[in-house]
Amino acid sequence: MESAAPVVSLQAVGRAFGAVRALSDVTLSIAPGEVLGLVGHNGAGKSTLVNIVTGVLPPSEGQAIYAGGTPREAGVRVVAQELALAPNLTVAENLRIPQRDLRGLMWRGKARTRIRSALDEVFPDHGIGADTVVGDLPLAKRQMVEIAMAFAEGGPAPRLVILDEPTSSLDASRADQLLRHVHRFRECGGAVIFISHILHEVFAVATRVVVMRDGRVVDDRPAGGYTRTSLVEAMGHVAREGARERRIAASGVEVVSTPEGLRAGQGEIVGLAGLAGHGQAEALARLYLERTSDWRGRSPVPAAFVAGDRARDGVMPIWSIARNLSLAGLAMLRRAGFVDRAREARLVADWRERIGIRTDDTGRPILSLSGGNQQKVLFARALATGAPLIVMDDPMRGVDVGTKGDVYEMIRSEAAAGRTILWYSTEAEEMTLCDRVYVFRNGRIAAELRGEKITEERMLAASFDMGEAAA
Repeated sequence: MESAAPVVSLQAVGRAFGAVRALSDVTLSIAPGEVLGLVGHNGAGKSTLVNIVTGVLPPSEGQAIYAGGTPREAGVRVVAQELALAPNLTVAENLRIPQRDLRGLMWRGKARTRIRSALDEVFPDHGIGADTVVGDLPLAKRQMVEIAMAFAEGGPAPRLVILDEPTSSLDASRADQLLRHVHRFRECGGAVIFISHILHEVFAVATRVVVMRDGRVVDDRPAGGYTRTSLVEAMGHVAREGARERRIAASGVEVVSTPEGLRAGQGEIVGLAGLAGHGQAEALARLYLERTSDWRGRSPVPAAFVAGDRARDGVMPIWSIARNLSLAGLAMLRRAGFVDRAREARLVADWRERIGIRTDDTGRPILSLSGGNQQKVLFARALATGAPLIVMDDPMRGVDVGTKGDVYEMIRSEAAAGRTILWYSTEAEEMTLCDRVYVFRNGRIAAELRGEKITEERMLAASFDMGEAAA
């Protein structure tokens, strides 16, 4: 029996942006019933490859061939790393944007039916109304809506779904629901390109793994041909040993104390865990705003913030990399009431080197960077302020495994120097790096874990009201 024709086939594809070459000689095909895990560090060329497969960008060299003639006719759909929903429209109204067959007087009813069905199938018990305005939804539910839209029925039917960091804002239970749906979709003949820096998710769903580095495909083999270590090495980064060793808090001086019972000492890394949407982000926002709402600029600032939702809370999209990086520290760059541009340039150059931002010109627009490198700018912005308290709201969204290791080391180093870190993450594994973890449930602290009691099992138990397991 002959194998099915590929949904899309790339033949010697290259893509250049002026003198910058983002892709070089990429030959790749995706067949029905295949889940292609696409991995590589930030800036490896994954986003450019996705933009070519979806038809957003034409290749500079080579060609992309589709089973249906065009990406739309071939049933190619995408969930981008930076979500693209219209915040002023309802969930159902957003579905009409990609599904052009929703026309006529009765289109709203059809849209509601389609999106409800997709949400029910991918994320049971999702609690999202079809008539809810998207801007009123938390980030995790917005991501769930965009994922459901990609799998929703409607012409042409989905045949290849590209998922770019699809679980970056989802907690473990929602991520598991998505991975199970990917398996079902593949078993029904669908194809998926799955891009994630969470490697255990790649191994959980991929039938084949392609590794990219510097705009090229450097390895392509069945998923079973890799171990985690060999995959990280293929990406060009040697996995560190001993990164999870428990650290000792630097001081017993209390820096944070709230009526709800959240405490943090100087030099301590405190995690906020639990299922997404249970009050962690709100708790962080209150803590941060209480310390930074004074209209007078102070140096050093009392607290600095690292956003996970870059597009909404992080980057200034029309500003340069340098301006984005120096923004939070302008008070300490003042001289005679004006910003000292020479000091600003030194600050930017220092942090570009320290945190490894991949650019040779910080005067370029921030959006010229990959998502992971944009996130590095936000880390540098916060750390450069000298603030004694760093508040991090799920900051590792879309950050590759190598960069994560570097950032983990930097966080531990900053804490050892006396800074207090408050860290919310949807990844339970990251919370095991903390000195103390508060598990939130229904807007309240359900459990406090310390030391060796900080385990994924105990956090999950506390999240689901299984108190005896978390004790």
